[in-house]
Amino acid sequence: MPLRDINDLERLKKINAALVSRVERSMDQQGNAFSLFQTAISLENRVRNRTEELHATLRRLEQSNIDLSEAKENAELANLSKTRFLAAASHDVLQPLNAAHLSVSALAEVQASEEGRKLVRQVERSLETMEDLLRTLLDISKLDAGVVQPEVVDVSLEALFSSLRSDFLPEAEKKSLSLKFRPVNVVVRSDRTLLRRILQNILSNALRYTRSGGVLVGTRHRGDIIRIDVADTGCGIPEDQREAVFEEFHRGTSTLNNAELAGGLGLGLAIVRRMAAALGHPITFSSKVGRGTIFHIDVPVGMATAEPAMAAADMERPRGYGLFGTRVLLVENDMDVLAAMTSLLERWQCLVRAATSTDDALDLLGDTAWVPDIIIADQHLDGGDLGTSTIAEVRDYLGRPVPALIVTADGSELVAKAARAAGIELMRKPLKPAQLRALLAHLLA
Repeated sequence: MPLRDINDLERLKKINAALVSRVERSMDQQGNAFSLFQTAISLENRVRNRTEELHATLRRLEQSNIDLSEAKENAELANLSKTRFLAAASHDVLQPLNAAHLSVSALAEVQASEEGRKLVRQVERSLETMEDLLRTLLDISKLDAGVVQPEVVDVSLEALFSSLRSDFLPEAEKKSLSLKFRPVNVVVRSDRTLLRRILQNILSNALRYTRSGGVLVGTRHRGDIIRIDVADTGCGIPEDQREAVFEEFHRGTSTLNNAELAGGLGLGLAIVRRMAAALGHPITFSSKVGRGTIFHIDVPVGMATAEPAMAAADMERPRGYGLFGTRVLLVENDMDVLAAMTSLLERWQCLVRAATSTDDALDLLGDTAWVPDIIIADQHLDGGDLGTSTIAEVRDYLGRPVPALIVTADGSELVAKAARAAGIELMRKPLKPAQLRALLAHLLA
């Protein structure tokens, strides 16, 4: 119907309202579409910006990872360089320190006055403190650098305990303390040297911080694990020092006086933690102030059958065999050490012939009337000669396995393995004369 034919006003209003409503709906739809379009463009821009920011962050992260990797590599190289430096420096320092040890020991034997003997003992204690510090710093450096490779074997705890008892009993008796090791017929899997060092450091601390009572070492079987307990009746460790005791140069506060704590470097437990970590032996402790401390070391059970303690303990103590008239072929290229060692051996009534290289040693054997009873050689000699090779050539020349001993400041496992393979005893410099004499007596028995 044409609009002009509609006369009803109300009807016209309704038609107008309907048209207006249709137009408004159309405009709303267009507006919403435009709004959505704008929103889409905005989101796209935001996504683009965020993506660019993410790419930039990833590039920075990659660069940071590269920088961190380079820094880590440089730190590792620096650590290894430090270890090599300390190893070389300690070897050079241990040589004159060894000569000093030997000279002081020879000096002690000729002292007639009590004052002279007292001064000699003071010098010996100072030398021993210096030696302990050098060795411990080198050990810590090697452990931190990760260059220590444990040689895990079956270790008899009875033999180990016997050796430790021999070492620490005189110290305990001097302080009027008891030192007991419960008998144990068991074998564990560990590195013999590192495990001994762990127990040695714990025992040393236990005796140092104990005024009365004593120290007890025992074991408990826990499935495939042997727990070694070292219990003392010392001053105990306060709660706020439980973690600090494993830090370098930490010496716990206690009621003991300075004289009783003398000689402690605060490195014993620091190296204990590192060695235990290298071996994978968990170490814990419980303590009560004023009542004592118990350290626990968990070690895997060994695979071999336990045997009675061998002669390890016997080697630690002189067996009463004299060295009078013993013919010693001494091969050493450090003149100070050579002179000090010769003087000490001659004080023990030994007949010494000295050489600085393999050729020198063989030349001394030209006198068929003189055949050495024992060979003592440094590992690193003149002309690049090695003590183990020198001993082998001397044995070949003589046609018999002469007892032999390598005395060296080289603490590497390579030297130890070479000595073991050739059936040669090994002692580290600086030497303790009493131990040297005991070992010589044992080898000649």
